[in-house]
Formats: sequence, C-alpha cells, structure tokens
Amino acid sequence: MDIGTLVGILVGFGLVFGSIMMGPSPAGFLDIPSMMIVIGGTFAAALVSFPLEEVLQAFKASIKTFVSRRTPPAEVVDTMVKVAEISRREGLLALERVQTDNQVLKKALRLIADSADPALISNTMELEIASMKRRHNISIAVLSRMGGLGPAFGMIGTLIGLVQMLTQLDDPATLGPAMAVAILTTFYGSLLANMIFNPLSAKLSARSAQEGMNLMIIFGGAQSILENNNPRFVYEKLSSFLPPKDRKGND
Repeated sequence: MDIGTLVGILVGFGLVFGSIMMGPSPAGFLDIPSMMIVIGGTFAAALVSFPLEEVLQAFKASIKTFVSRRTPPAEVVDTMVKVAEISRREGLLALERVQTDNQVLKKALRLIADSADPALISNTMELEIASMKRRHNISIAVLSRMGGLGPAFGMIGTLIGLVQMLTQLDDPATLGPAMAVAILTTFYGSLLANMIFNPLSAKLSARSAQEGMNLMIIFGGAQSILENNNPRFVYEKLSSFLPPKDRKGND
C-alpha cells in the first residue's frame, strides 16, 4: 500500500477542513447545488470527452495508487540476479518452474528457458513498454482533463450564482449569502482539481516511468542471462539502472 498517497490526501483535506472549522461559520461552506454543478458537471464532461471504459479505467488506476505496492528498481535487479543464479545452478529450463505473480517476469522467464534470440527479447520489451505506456497515458489523460474541468465548472457555478444574485438586488440582505454561495463552486472545483485529480495524474505519471524502468531491467536481465548467466556480471550490467547510492558496494 502506498501510504504517501493516502497521507497526502488526508493531510491536505484535513488542513483545509480544519481551517474551515476554525472559522466563524463552517456550515456556510456546505452547498448541495454547488456540489452538483462541480462534481456532476466534471464527471459528465469527462464522459463526453472519453469512452466510459477509459473513465472507469482511470478510476481503477487511481485506486491502485492507494493499494498497490511500489516495486523499487533495486528489488527487480535482485530478482533478476536470483534468476541468473538459478539458471547457472540448475540450467535454463529450470526457470520454467519458477513461481511468480508478475506476468511480465513470467514471459521473460519463458523466453530465457527457450533460449530466445536477443533481438526477440528486445522487441518483446519494446512492445511491453509501449503497451504499458498506452494504458497509463489514457488514465493520465482522463485525470488531467478532470483536473481542468473542476475549476471550469466551478466558474460556471459561480456565474450561475451571480446571475441569481443579481435578480435579488432589491433585497440587499440576501446579497452577502448569495455571493458566498456563488464563490463556493469555484472553491469546490479548485479543491477537486488540486487535491484529487491533478496529484493523482502526476502520481500515475511517476508510476508509469518507474514501471517502464522495471520492464527494462527485467528484459535487460533476460538478455544478459542468455549472453552470460554469471550472476555477478548480470548485476554489474543491471546496476546501471540504479542510482549510485543504491548499488551494492557503494556507501
């Protein structure tokens, strides 16, 4: 589970709502029509912009940022070194018996066991990375779009509120509350964009970049094992993907 994502959202909303509760009228920040305009309008416009399955895919990807564990590149390097150790000790065919839940790693192990041509491994890596980026880019685009739609519908709600306020100019006592309600939609839109949609889009973008690196490590390790299954040589090659501080033997 990615604690950072959850903590960041909870702390952000906690600070905002905490400051509201410390004010003179917390109940004044609750307005159902404004929520309907911002939340409903944002989701409706997202459905117009993207197919339903892509919007649902973006929500599923967002949930994964909370519940899925991030796999550090150093851990992937260690895994491929262990694969090299098994192949050297028991032979390439023994890799077919290795159990893993990682489907990409399974594919790499089958390619190694079959003594696949390095060019085939390279092409497979390119296809896997391209497919992964295509899936991720859809979710990133949906969330980025919703991050822009939130403030836009907040402004639409504000304009609606201003029009309604101007129709009541004959009653000065209603101007203050009406203006407050009009501004609330902008507040809701900005809050959704800057606390939910845009941060999740950035998180998915970072996850995509890291997953791409992990795929390169897996298939680069597969090529290295077929060329020379010495675990030390495999590690020396794959450690190039790691920052110097994470490489073994470096302090």
